[in-house]
Amino acid sequence: MIDRHRTTVLALLGIGAALLGGGCAAARESQAPAAAPLRLNDIQVLASHNSYKQAMDPALAQILLASAGEQILTLDYAHAPLDDQLERGIRKLELDVFHDPEGGRYAAPGGLGLLVSRGLPHAPFDAAAMQAPGFKVLHVQDIDFRSHCPTLLDCLTILQDWSDRHPGHLPIMVSINAKDAPLQDPAAVVPLPFDAAAWAALDAEILAVIGAERLLRPDDVRGTRTSLREAVLADGWPELDAVRGRFLFVLDEPLAKLESYAAGHPGLRGRVMFGNFPETHPAAAFLVINDPLAEGSRIRAAVAAGFLVRTRADADTQEARSGAVARRDAAFASGAHFVSTDYYVEDPRFGTGYRVVLPGGRVARCNPVRTTDSVGRDCAAVRVESGTDPSPARR
Repeated sequence: MIDRHRTTVLALLGIGAALLGGGCAAARESQAPAAAPLRLNDIQVLASHNSYKQAMDPALAQILLASAGEQILTLDYAHAPLDDQLERGIRKLELDVFHDPEGGRYAAPGGLGLLVSRGLPHAPFDAAAMQAPGFKVLHVQDIDFRSHCPTLLDCLTILQDWSDRHPGHLPIMVSINAKDAPLQDPAAVVPLPFDAAAWAALDAEILAVIGAERLLRPDDVRGTRTSLREAVLADGWPELDAVRGRFLFVLDEPLAKLESYAAGHPGLRGRVMFGNFPETHPAAAFLVINDPLAEGSRIRAAVAAGFLVRTRADADTQEARSGAVARRDAAFASGAHFVSTDYYVEDPRFGTGYRVVLPGGRVARCNPVRTTDSVGRDCAAVRVESGTDPSPARR
């Protein structure tokens, strides 16, 4: 998971590689043949991980640290609101959704109740929003429950409104994790499973808010091919300018859950979201390969073949605490289209200076694998957004 409305015309102005950062081909001389137009998979952008997440209440974090140990430190990160991330140049977001068709299932988190019972300080909690029927957006039920947009409707509306204000923006990828795993604590809320009704409701909500004209769906990419895999490997992704202003949604789940989503929709026909199917699967188009150090060669091969790929520059707060940049640098060099991080802004608590920005500090750059091959794509002067390039103050 053609994408998102209001296409614009690409202006190849021949003003040099600086607009998208290093690694792009120099502008062709005027008498040279025109280069092939850039496609969706010819660029590289930043992504955020668990993009909706707010910080845990400090008092709750201390209680959990004492009871569960240092594994709780892996939850010790937070993000800016979704629209602020988009202003900063993030072009892939990640949402964890819980099925709550009757509402109220997540309106009284156990962790919040613990703080209240002990008279400990805590941030306000919007229980009313959680009472409404519909998908909820949070990380871990009862424990890591604070979200900038507690309902999927909230999150999608923020994205739609931002898109309205920024016509011609680069396509935005949104990955969805469909959460239904119980916790070991018997007192914790048990999530509802994602069945056929849940999948249908999830597709319907995305369609209702974002709108079909702003979505790039599997049917749009497959075309007349028999499978998505065949389409992306043989025909490629749409031209970049044809998908400006649009959104792609992808379901990031194990194969069994992906097959559940595809049931009754062979090859994802009629579905809203792509899926992170294994690269040999007929529905494969988008891959999640999270370790660029161990699997850099696999990422590069997949990118060169034509798949879209997401990888991670950091995980579990480790790089931010240590300042290590090997994983970040490997992620950029791999050619993965979406490099995910929790630290597009430095966390000053750690004092390491760790931060993830694209080389050149831009919203997007030429994909280092796709734009140095024999195809001769020229993205030296591709326009990042409509209008002017984002100013440094917004990064």
